[in-house]
Amino acid sequence: MPDDRPRNRRRAMRVLLVDGDDRLLLFRDSDPGLEPVPVFWITPGGGVDPGESDAGAAIREIAEETGLAIGADDLVGPLAERVVVHGYSDVVTTQDELFWFVRCEAFDVSTAGHTEVELATMTAHRWWSRSEVAHAAEDIWPRDLLRIWDHVPTAGARPDEPLDLGDVDESTVSPG
Repeated sequence: MPDDRPRNRRRAMRVLLVDGDDRLLLFRDSDPGLEPVPVFWITPGGGVDPGESDAGAAIREIAEETGLAIGADDLVGPLAERVVVHGYSDVVTTQDELFWFVRCEAFDVSTAGHTEVELATMTAHRWWSRSEVAHAAEDIWPRDLLRIWDHVPTAGARPDEPLDLGDVDESTVSPG
């Protein structure tokens, strides 16, 4: 891949949505600019809009990507933070990420709020058990997902400090 790909930086919120059976919702994402097309599973979430709070972005992203309406009181966290570089076929993105947790009942995901890009690249979604995450054949981002999940406090408690996951490179294409 050429090193002249555009580069951008953004703040992003990721959310661990876990149902009553202790299953986590993940989306199967892809980079269609490559052959063969790489796939990876991700938590719901996305970028913070100008003027938006971190919690507000997490709430909005959950509604847009899943159809689930949550409130600020439903968010636990942030559980973890990191700086991640994602090298894709068309862009290199550096994200300052926070991870949140929401306990919910399993629901039928709605993709009605997905952007055109999300509709093209996010090809599936499903609820995963811890064991399935631990033994997945395809990549799951963040790679520290189980560590973050283990940092969820007991019911009613709040995390003391977010886990500092440091600087991470999770790329389909080397950022160069």
